[in-house]
Amino acid sequence: IVREQDVRALVLVPTKELGQQVQNMMRKLAAFCSRDVRVADISGKADLSAQRPILMEKPDVVVGTPSRVLAHLNAQNLVLHSTLEMLVVDEADLLFSFGFEADLKNLLCHLPKIYQSFLMSATFTEDVQALKELLLHNPVILKLQGSQLPGGSQLQQYSIKCEEEDKFLLIYTLLRLRLVQGKTLVFVGAVDRCYRLKLFLEQFSIPACVLNSELPVQSRCHIITQFNQGFYDYIIATDEQSLSAPAGAAQTRDDSRNVYKEYGVSRGVDFQNVSNVINFDFPTTVDSYIHRVGRTARADNPGTALSFVSSTETALLTEVEEALMGDNADCVLKPYQFKMEEIEGFRYRCRDAMRSVTKQAVREARLKEIKQELLNSEKLKTYFEDNPRDLQLLRHDKDLHPAVVKPHLKNVPEYLVPETLRSVVNPLSARRKLRKEKQEGVAKPSFKVRTICRNLLNDVLGTVVEFGVDVQLESIIS
Repeated sequence: IVREQDVRALVLVPTKELGQQVQNMMRKLAAFCSRDVRVADISGKADLSAQRPILMEKPDVVVGTPSRVLAHLNAQNLVLHSTLEMLVVDEADLLFSFGFEADLKNLLCHLPKIYQSFLMSATFTEDVQALKELLLHNPVILKLQGSQLPGGSQLQQYSIKCEEEDKFLLIYTLLRLRLVQGKTLVFVGAVDRCYRLKLFLEQFSIPACVLNSELPVQSRCHIITQFNQGFYDYIIATDEQSLSAPAGAAQTRDDSRNVYKEYGVSRGVDFQNVSNVINFDFPTTVDSYIHRVGRTARADNPGTALSFVSSTETALLTEVEEALMGDNADCVLKPYQFKMEEIEGFRYRCRDAMRSVTKQAVREARLKEIKQELLNSEKLKTYFEDNPRDLQLLRHDKDLHPAVVKPHLKNVPEYLVPETLRSVVNPLSARRKLRKEKQEGVAKPSFKVRTICRNLLNDVLGTVVEFGVDVQLESIIS
């Protein structure tokens, strides 16, 4: 018996990014029966009229956010009261906190009396309990036992106590000297901090792209896709959900800043092969820490999590350590043994860079990035649909340059690199130097003095050269 084509399953997700991820995964699972099982994601920002033809074909599975699904139900683009058989709610603990409570209650009026419901949640909060009472009747509860984070053999967790200036000094040292290898997520606490850190790293020619709630959804999805494909090594991401409204408080869209409530980076985003997570700003809750760090060490791959902790964040660190110790003795944050005194030579460079990253520069960078991403997202959307190869050329880690960039900061003079790190930072030059010393003996002192003087003058006179003053370095050295 051939059944009539209808929508049989509805998957509700809290974010647009998660909606796209669910659609992609379901298509992979149904690759050998794609003609029989069709999936449609309607969580995007497209007009209802543009998505109407997709729903008129009556796909077997519809994926979307509660507000988007309700809008289509009210527009009669989607009819579920007689055909729906399964309702799936993913990341249920985020639905109410993202402001979907009213939408969800109104949506239930459009569903049939009999259907099967699945509710999945990482945590069992009061919101989940309320959602359970709303959607489920005499449910069977399945709890997955085990630690929420991998053990110490797979996930290495470290913390280091440092104040605001030391955070910038340490992140510069780790990234510029390539002490952190592999794809890295850097979490900050606010959008302004996101751009402040990006502009700071631009001073040293360290490319990074930002990911926050102000960017259009197409840009966010494209950034994640390119990051997974290896285009970027570093993403500076905000975890704003843990910093805004408390659990149970509705979050709405702020039209003045174009902030979308359907946004989350630490949850619901499919980051692949992340080697490191750096908490530049320590998370404000235990759940936020678990979800941030959970972006790495996935699928039996090793990972590292490093948290910068200031004096005002010590209580939060203690709370996280107590929770992890109770969950699994292996999940403990070890002190990161890093001798800050050995990198004091970089401090003046970091201070020089931070002076250029003013509030005005951050504001201009924020505005420039949003305008640029809106242009890429909206006006070029149709073009890139017809020319998908050109989309690969659209990079999101380009320099914003509202702050004055000083060229001499790009290079790291060897005399500033701690002796213990020189072989790690530049092993090839260390081998060449050792080979040369074996062949010719130790280099002449005069050559060493000239090299050190040249590096010093490049640093000291870099600002002078930048403003067009012609300085003859060789004549000064000699």
